Amino acid sequence: MEILQTLLVGAVAIVLIALVLKLLKVSIKGILGFIVNAAVGIALIFLLNMIPGVEIPLTWWTGLVSGLFGIPGVVVLLIIFLIL
Repeated sequence: MEILQTLLVGAVAIVLIALVLKLLKVSIKGILGFIVNAAVGIALIFLLNMIPGVEIPLTWWTGLVSGLFGIPGVVVLLIIFLIL
């Protein structure tokens, strides 16, 4: 059930942020780039959570960071959550 919840939260976050970007008149290329970054970032967070000892919660904040910055954002989140 946790996997379904994680995927649902990720999908809703991507759709909401894409709608906000559309309202702010960001180009389609920018929106698609964000969606790809967000999907890759959420997938990486999901895969990292399968490693014992790694627990990165999928919240709006982690979704935003992974969506805006992609793989480097996920690496920064991993470092932050391993330190804390």
